[in-house]
Amino acid sequence: MKNIVLLAALLSIGSIFGQKIKFNIVGQKDTVIHLVKYTGNKLYYADTANIKGGVVVFDGKKQKPGLFAVLLPGQKYFEFVYNNEEVDIETFGPEYFTNMKIKKSAENQLFIDYMAYLTAKRKESTSISEEQKKISDVESDKYKELTKKAQIISDEVLIYQNDLIAKYPNSIVALIVNMSIEVKIPDAPKDQNGKITDSTFQYRYYRSHFFDNFNLKDERITTIPLYHNRLDTYFGKTMLLQQPDTILKYAYELIDKLNPKSSVYELTVTSLMTSFEKNKIMGMDKVWIKLGEKYICSKASDGKNAAFWLKQDKIEDFCGKIDVQKNLVIGSKPANISLLDTTEKVWKDFYSLKSDYTVLYFWSPNCGHCKVTTPKLQKLYEQKLKARNVEVFAVTAAVGEDYPLWKKFIRENHITFTNVALTEPIIRIAGKNANEIIPKYTTVESIKYDDYYDVVTTPRVFVLDKDKKIIAKQLSISQLEDYLDNLQKVKNPVKIIPEDPKEAEDAKH
Repeated sequence: MKNIVLLAALLSIGSIFGQKIKFNIVGQKDTVIHLVKYTGNKLYYADTANIKGGVVVFDGKKQKPGLFAVLLPGQKYFEFVYNNEEVDIETFGPEYFTNMKIKKSAENQLFIDYMAYLTAKRKESTSISEEQKKISDVESDKYKELTKKAQIISDEVLIYQNDLIAKYPNSIVALIVNMSIEVKIPDAPKDQNGKITDSTFQYRYYRSHFFDNFNLKDERITTIPLYHNRLDTYFGKTMLLQQPDTILKYAYELIDKLNPKSSVYELTVTSLMTSFEKNKIMGMDKVWIKLGEKYICSKASDGKNAAFWLKQDKIEDFCGKIDVQKNLVIGSKPANISLLDTTEKVWKDFYSLKSDYTVLYFWSPNCGHCKVTTPKLQKLYEQKLKARNVEVFAVTAAVGEDYPLWKKFIRENHITFTNVALTEPIIRIAGKNANEIIPKYTTVESIKYDDYYDVVTTPRVFVLDKDKKIIAKQLSISQLEDYLDNLQKVKNPVKIIPEDPKEAEDAKH
């Protein structure tokens, strides 16, 4: 009992002062050693020091509490915890963590004791599981006996974990342990006949209590991969419908509970935005755009940007990108484009098209990929889309050498859908006296369409409904065919454009 009280006291006192972090790595040659720290589920450099005679020392005063690792040559590393107490650990390879001997650090002694206990219990559980696999009759007494033994082990582990949390509530180890305990889900309600009255009860309960064992006010959770992994699970397909408005609803609920000045807030916002910016599901870009708009570009109560972790120039660049992208999400009505067609006499715009659907297609006559996709689009238009009142409105910049290339490509490939271009005369007039053509014939958005439509690479495809709202984008020509066949409910459609894996991958970007 005296030792337990002493350990708890050491954990409490140690949290007040930053201390040195020392390792004696037996057998390690003199070299440069890195201290690395978790942020989310990734390791980042925290400090660097030379190891001499197997001994390396880091300055703990530079570090905030959390889960760390020592990175050795050859990408070998072992983890330890730091909670502002002096750390002195001896170890040797190749099993550095298993071989750790704690000379100083009550918290790390607690850490390795817990991991050793957990490893032993896992071995017992694995042994029982292997025995059960040999029994074909799951109703047999032997199988049921083994199931009881497995449950006893599980109960013992939970008791051990809860006891550790109760005795050392301020330790990082207790934080890690608590985060690893799964939420207990109560049985669904039943009527007097034993029939479940709410089939969604357990799911809704689990969703509502998903972060119960995560202290969202404790910034140390950002240094433990369990929190980042929990975010991935919660916002993944096993928990939530992968639809942007659904994701946003629960993202807002979670983020708005957090302290907007905390690292937990920072990690949650940046992790979700990064995840959904990279998401390949069409339309999911709305998630990171809306999150960026609300949590990066908005102002906090003190008048400063909410994203306290970013420099002002980075915020301005990012928010400029958001201003473009928010008008290109599915459901939005993008700016009209009005430019001259190939006759250079007729101004055409896609808002005027009386089609059920419009394919807005950005391309370039000197783009290698466009040279492949544009004839495919023409074939699809001629053999399918035109008869079904689907129009194609193609936009390019035909300046300098691109101008004759544009006309030549259209002529040689027998392109019959609408083609317009930003040409040198338009640019020249707009530069000298824009009032001559704006707004009578065209618009600023038309002349700067590459900015307004984020046309960084070509081709770029948008599908618009009859009201000219975006309903799909980033499709290959083959995917476009499938999408419109399905959208227009065509029965047993004949496939015209076979899928090209490279084209499909390129279309996503």
